[in-house]
Formats: sequence, C-alpha cells, structure tokens
Amino acid sequence: MGQLKDFQLRRLEEHKYSCASSSLMDPMMQKWWCWLVEQCPMTLAPNLITISGLMVNIATSLILVYYSPDAKQEVPRWACFLCALGLFLYQSLDAIDGKQARRTGTSSPLGELFDHGCDSLSTVFVSLGVACSVRLGTHPYWMFFQCMMAVTLFYCAHWQTYVSGTLRFGFIDVTEAQFGVILIHLFSVIFGPNFWSLKIPVLFLPCKCLPTVIGIIAAAVALFNNFKIILVERGAGRNGSTVAGTSVLSPVVPLLFILVPSVLIAWKSPYDIYLQNPTIYLLTFGCVSARVTNRLVVAHMTKSEMAYSDASLIGPALLFLNQYFNCPINENYLLYIVCIYVIYDLIKYCQKVCLEICHHLNISLFTIVPKRPASSTSSAAFEKNGSSKYMTRSKAKVKSH
Repeated sequence: MGQLKDFQLRRLEEHKYSCASSSLMDPMMQKWWCWLVEQCPMTLAPNLITISGLMVNIATSLILVYYSPDAKQEVPRWACFLCALGLFLYQSLDAIDGKQARRTGTSSPLGELFDHGCDSLSTVFVSLGVACSVRLGTHPYWMFFQCMMAVTLFYCAHWQTYVSGTLRFGFIDVTEAQFGVILIHLFSVIFGPNFWSLKIPVLFLPCKCLPTVIGIIAAAVALFNNFKIILVERGAGRNGSTVAGTSVLSPVVPLLFILVPSVLIAWKSPYDIYLQNPTIYLLTFGCVSARVTNRLVVAHMTKSEMAYSDASLIGPALLFLNQYFNCPINENYLLYIVCIYVIYDLIKYCQKVCLEICHHLNISLFTIVPKRPASSTSSAAFEKNGSSKYMTRSKAKVKSH
C-alpha cells in the first residue's frame, strides 16, 4: 500500500504555497543567498541542494555527539567550529533551494514537503549539537526540556499552518535561532568548554543554562502567536476549521502521543534509561517527532485528515510495555533497538512519500530532466537580473519547488 491515497495526490497538485514573514535577519541575508544561488549550475536539482545541506548539518552534529555521547565531556574546539560552519552551510543551502527551483523552472509541491522534512530532522540534531557544545548533560533535565521544546515548537508552527493555510515566521524566528546556535558554538571555540560552567550572578545558574532560558522566552512568544491563530482566529476551512475541515484541536493528539510517553518512560525507568543514554533517548523521540510532523505537513498540503496512529509510535510503545512488565528486556538494549527502528521508519516513510509524488507528478527527485533546451539568452538574462528578482523573497524561500 502507498503512503498517499489517490485523492491526496490529486489535491497535492492544487496546493499553493503560502507564507508570511516578518523576520529580522532574512532581509539582511538576501544578498548573500541571491549571490550564492547564481553560482549553482542550472543542472543542479533543488532537492539535491537541500539534502546536501542536511547531510553536512547531521555529520558535524554527530562529531560532537561522538566526543560527548552523554553531553558531559568536553568536546574539541575544532568540532564546535565545524558544527557552527555546518549549520551555516545548511542554512545557506536551505535558503537557496526554492530560488534554484524557480530559476530552473522545476517548482513543485514536492520541494516544500522535502524541505520541511529535512528541517524537522535538522531540528533534532541542532538541539543535540548545542547540548554537547555547552555540556548540558551535566543538567540532564534542562537538556531534555531544551530538545523536546525545539521539536514541539517546530510541530506547533506546522499545526498553525494546518489551521490557517499559511506558514508564518515572526520577528525572531528560524534564521535568528540558527544564528544564535552558531554564536553558541563560536563561544565554545573562543572561550573553551569551561566558559559554560561559569555562574551567572543574577540568575545563579551556569552559563550553559542561558541558551535554554533564552529559548524558553522565545518559545513562549512563538507559542502565544501560534495558539492565537489556532484558538482565536478562524481557520481556513469550513466554519473556521482546519484546511482539511477538521477540528483545529485535532493535531494535539499526535503531539501528546510523543510528549507524554517521552516524559513517563524517562520518569518511570528503573534503570534510568534517559540519564544513562540522553543523546540516544532524545534522538529516538526526536525522530518520532519528525515522522509525525512530516505527516502533519502532508495533511496540510493534501487538505486531508491527520490520523492519530503512526507506525513510529510502536517504538515508544515497546519501551512503555517493557517497563509495564518489569523490564524483561534490558532497557538500554531495547532503547538502541527502538532508536534504529524509528530512524529506519522515518527514512522509509519519507522515501515512499517522495517517490509516490515523483511518480504522480512525473518528476525526478534529485535530478533535473530538461523539458526543452534552455536558450543562452534566457540564461544570461537570469544571471543579470536574478539577484533583484529574488530580493523580495521571504524566509520561507519559496520552498514549493
């Protein structure tokens, strides 16, 4: 059976990308993004740009996890620098994929879905990278809150999109948060890991907790804006419902299926499963969150109801049942098995969805199949006028390629 039904694929053809942004830094970055996209060959597929940036981001984050698997050990300064550079490269490539799509005439709904799918996974690894860089594992519950807060914010942003039909970016949003993370890594490079152990006089907290405190403030503002749209403003669907005509509160159930088990399993574990394996535990639930968020994006783009059940939830269910029956299977071993399963399930789901859309729209995922020879005149015209043409683009980067 396919992941998408026939009516979903038909509605996907009618999907139009809608975005509103008031980001502070996006206008400042436009000149760099417009110059960068002009350096890309016309044969380079937009989705290949996106996935390349994601691979760099994941690889540099995993280097930090390798040196500090529980986020307690000091990591090399060069590894923090690589992580900062990897995130900047990811941000830059993520910002030009939509531009490249319009430049090459390959815009399609697949690009928006592919882009958000990569963002959902990047959110998990960026959070883990920050925790390792500042050694937040010495305060494991702060680390738990920071990582779960990040994936929750990402989910809620797409929840309000599912309700209103428009993805909205605030004054301080994704780009600003990414530069904040880059700055954290650079502080680790310049001042060393011990800098984050210094106490903040007024707050009586170590500096390593400061990014989480700032994140809580930013998250409170973002959640307020999202839920004002979800609960107060009318939805884009019939009688103020979601774009699919469902209740505006319906997406809360899949979110609770992630958050509640993540807290209960860590709290009830007789072997301190989270405290013993913080990065693996957070990676597991982060991948579950990415899978569920991708389904929410698909539901929005296809104007369809989002099912509460999900194959990735089998992993947390196994951990819960193992505890319920007094842990007949060693929790640490089971956690690694579940982590491998949810990663495999996420990759399999994304692969199937992308290939089904490619087959339906008769497009390619990572290559550009030219429909007709491009004239040298039109190519030269773009090179001359491309920068000004795309300067008005918002943070969303017109991702529906």
